[in-house]
Amino acid sequence: MIGLGIIGLGNVFEGPYRAELAPLIRDGRVVVEAVYDPAAEKRAFAAGLYGVADDLSSPDAVIKHPAVDIVLILTAMPAHGPLAEQALAAGKHVLVEKPMATDLTTAARLVQAALSAPGHLVPAPHVVLSPTFRSIHADLAAGRIGRPTLARARYGWAGPDWGRWFYQSGGGSLFDLGVYNVVSLCALLGPARRVTGMVGTAISERVVEGAPMAIEADDNAHVLIDFGNACFAVVTTGFTMQKYRTPAIELYGTEGTLQLLGDDWAPDGYEVWENSRDAWSVHPETNPTWRWTAGLAHLVEAIETEREPLIRPEHGYHALEIMLAAQEAGRTGTAVAITSPFPAVGYGDWPDVARDRRARHDPASA
Repeated sequence: MIGLGIIGLGNVFEGPYRAELAPLIRDGRVVVEAVYDPAAEKRAFAAGLYGVADDLSSPDAVIKHPAVDIVLILTAMPAHGPLAEQALAAGKHVLVEKPMATDLTTAARLVQAALSAPGHLVPAPHVVLSPTFRSIHADLAAGRIGRPTLARARYGWAGPDWGRWFYQSGGGSLFDLGVYNVVSLCALLGPARRVTGMVGTAISERVVEGAPMAIEADDNAHVLIDFGNACFAVVTTGFTMQKYRTPAIELYGTEGTLQLLGDDWAPDGYEVWENSRDAWSVHPETNPTWRWTAGLAHLVEAIETEREPLIRPEHGYHALEIMLAAQEAGRTGTAVAITSPFPAVGYGDWPDVARDRRARHDPASA
């Protein structure tokens, strides 16, 4: 049984991750061994729920807990990178919510650490795991709509009225919302070459946790991404969108159009226009119960089967580089080159590359 430690017990834990954990605990695959949150009442609630101590005094106590195999990091965004780095150094597996860090220096250290650490690093978001996304990925790779030339992705809402860190330095709508679209587009179209866009703060003051606050982070963005070969995409995101009814992702190719319905983190099937058929075909959602927290079960399975997770730290780094470049472009009005690579998402039979990974760092295991 795999021991889990949770750092951060706010809204993200209380709803989605608590639900994701329930079947893993029920089936005897995971046991929660340690929990921490600076809020005593949240610690007490989670400790009572899982029958563990409620007196851990810091994230460090969770990371160093001898029975913890996976550290689940659900804190405010600026803490993600340092905590993930500490947990990897302690030999733990890590699932960190998005973004995996808020600066490229920390993110680069995480990528390097993950190459040699005994534990896996799985950064959110987990959109590439959804059955609908996998089908779209396969259709695109098979040339169903020809060569992709344009794409559009969108995710936004009016913004949270809890968690002041969403609107402070190191937060913002790109890191919280746009990251889903960026990860989705890169998984479909490959590494970006350059980025420009408009990123700013449209609403300068909000009421959060019952009190007004000045907004420091971006809450509104259009991001233009150049994938090379004259393939361009735009991400529209913000804490400035009340409602919408358009597809989350549109891919335009030389032979057709492919549209993901719903949101990429909550897909509702997809539809395809093919010139060869002169018709649309609709593919209903095959798993309406799929949750955007599915990376946790995926990490558990990776550990159980000694496989490398499909979600790669390099992909998380690339997404962060794009978002930071978009912020820079919004300030300067320039186009910013993107230099980081990441391995293509490969599904197939989810080949076991764990042996190869270990052999790179321990010749005796080859």
